[in-house]
Amino acid sequence: MPTSASPRGARLETGRAEPPTARLRPIVDLDSGAVLAVEVAPATDAGQGDDAAALGERLLALARSALDRESLLPLVLPVPARLLCAGREPFSLLESWFRRAGRRPRDITLMVDAGLRELPSEQLTRGVAVLRELGFRSALGTARIAPDLLVRSAPFFFRVDAELTAGVPGDERLTAIVEGMTRIGRGAGSFPLAAGVCSTAQLVGLRKAGVRLAQGPVFARDDWAPGERVAPIPDAALLESTSTGVDVGPRVSEFMVPAVTMTQDATSEEVLEAFGNDSALSSVILIDHRERPVAALDRARFLLSITGPYGHALHARRPAQRLAGAPRTVARTAPALAALRSAGTERERVYEDLIAVNEFGQCMGVVHVSDLIRSLSRG
Repeated sequence: MPTSASPRGARLETGRAEPPTARLRPIVDLDSGAVLAVEVAPATDAGQGDDAAALGERLLALARSALDRESLLPLVLPVPARLLCAGREPFSLLESWFRRAGRRPRDITLMVDAGLRELPSEQLTRGVAVLRELGFRSALGTARIAPDLLVRSAPFFFRVDAELTAGVPGDERLTAIVEGMTRIGRGAGSFPLAAGVCSTAQLVGLRKAGVRLAQGPVFARDDWAPGERVAPIPDAALLESTSTGVDVGPRVSEFMVPAVTMTQDATSEEVLEAFGNDSALSSVILIDHRERPVAALDRARFLLSITGPYGHALHARRPAQRLAGAPRTVARTAPALAALRSAGTERERVYEDLIAVNEFGQCMGVVHVSDLIRSLSRG
């Protein structure tokens, strides 16, 4: 038994009962067909009771069971809504356990179950704020909530209930709910996750509604395990996602190169050091706590500002964002031709790097406009 474990963690290690076996479900990107995360669910619906300590220990045990089988992909863990009423302690224990296990809290999303509808809205928003303070990402386990609650809690994503998914695209009322909550969620920086997807028609309808994450039997069986393949996105859904009326050609992802990123409070001196250490580096991207680009520093523009008269004295120890431009983002799945057209909309910055983002709006890399021009001119 590890001596570093807390008493509660020690009980988890020795265990007077076997930890619950977790069912693992792939969460799939509807653009690329890749597995982006693994959702964890108890294999049995064992009674949890109302005791916060018991709920916390069961959550720890479920996390251990999942981590024994999946150590690389981000995890989505279910959290009983009642546990939010217990304050910070259960989640502090969970955060410490994940760090000892070598996993960063930001790679773990805690999804509050549908019982959240029974909590007072202020209690829910306070609980979600605690999860964020500890470094976890938060999610809501249902879309059947008031729109203002979704906006105020601003989770990383929210689950579109399987009952709602089943109504897409045939039931106009349920489809309208999905479309409306998706639009509201995106406005708040939250992403919808469709649960229980079981047909190509649903995939097409969900894409039309703006959903880009899904989970369900159309991708994998109940006994799916990490490392196994998921079913490819059916052609009809792919056609829906790429129908632009023009020859699509190569994708932005084919031209991506790794980005050098820094937090949005990085100083100009830190950025200058990055440019000085790599003469081929053309840009530095400033990102927020969700790894979304908030500003971009072009090498030429930045060096002109900081190496000019009094530039170092004026800017070196101040936030680099003062010298940055707005990020020019493009979806990593977008056609390269569309990306090139986007680059040309700002004549003064036409040759600055584009930032390739995923469906979460997170920075995945940069694209040099010169690479696009060379490739497309040869084509």
